[in-house]
Amino acid sequence: MGTGFENNDLIAKLPQEGVHCFPANESQIKNRRIITVILMVVFIALAVVFCLVLANKQYILGAVSGVGFIISLLVFVQTFMIEKFRVAIDYNEKKLVLRYKFSLIDIPFDSFDAREGEPDKAEEMLNNAVNKGAVTQYLVLDNVFDEACYQTSSKDLASVEDFTKLKEESLAIADAYGARNSEDAIKPNTDGRGKKDIEASELNDEDIGNIVDEVTNEHNEEK
Repeated sequence: MGTGFENNDLIAKLPQEGVHCFPANESQIKNRRIITVILMVVFIALAVVFCLVLANKQYILGAVSGVGFIISLLVFVQTFMIEKFRVAIDYNEKKLVLRYKFSLIDIPFDSFDAREGEPDKAEEMLNNAVNKGAVTQYLVLDNVFDEACYQTSSKDLASVEDFTKLKEESLAIADAYGARNSEDAIKPNTDGRGKKDIEASELNDEDIGNIVDEVTNEHNEEK
């Protein structure tokens, strides 16, 4: 069921079938694999030392090392998943699919919005130090009826070209389906309030005065 804000002319211009996949950055994948393999070796070695080698067994530290090994293993396995795609646009099912850890998050087109994002202060400082002037672009992928939203960037995807294509397609879908215009949509930076709640809270002094007068008059009439 649509929101009633669809633009059929714009929808007709979108691809009507096919799945466009956007894999993760190859260097990011390789770095994660190298780091996690090293960590797995270190953690398993520590677990063996704590539980088998030492005369005074340190089972708690061995268990902590085991947990570290499992976490590293999960991150290592995830690299093979995001290698296939980190974000996908499914025009057959009319939805955008995000890979978040080991979960797949579906956002139907008629609930989807896209907008340019921005890094937090710590990430911005890190980007400036590492990228040496290179500009990282950000894109927010949002289910407008859900408080959670997801952000990806040009450094997360396989190439800047992939990011640009994802951005163009996402904005085109958001414009075509118009979910952001729904009165039930949760607006950005509004503490989870929908359009109706925001409009109700944005009363000027005159509106408040009129409401007070109406309530006072009703109270006097009841007397």
